[in-house]
Amino acid sequence: MDEKKIYEEITNILRLYTKNPEELEKATRDTHILNDLKVNSARLVDVIIKCEDVFGISIEDDEADKIRTIGDALEIIKGKIEVTA
Repeated sequence: MDEKKIYEEITNILRLYTKNPEELEKATRDTHILNDLKVNSARLVDVIIKCEDVFGISIEDDEADKIRTIGDALEIIKGKIEVTA
């Protein structure tokens, strides 16, 4: 799965949980999930679980703690997919 497809899947997942859909439409890798997209920390856990299901990976707690931006999530997921591929 290429980076663009991973990014699209992440934004599709975030669309379910964001309170700021307008910001998601113009999101970049640097978009902050909690601050810019208004996803609260409890919902961020849901986002991570959904990513695990969609991508067939497991994200460790210490990795999840590092997810602040869409780019952070992208890099962690991309690394997991490459390792399992």
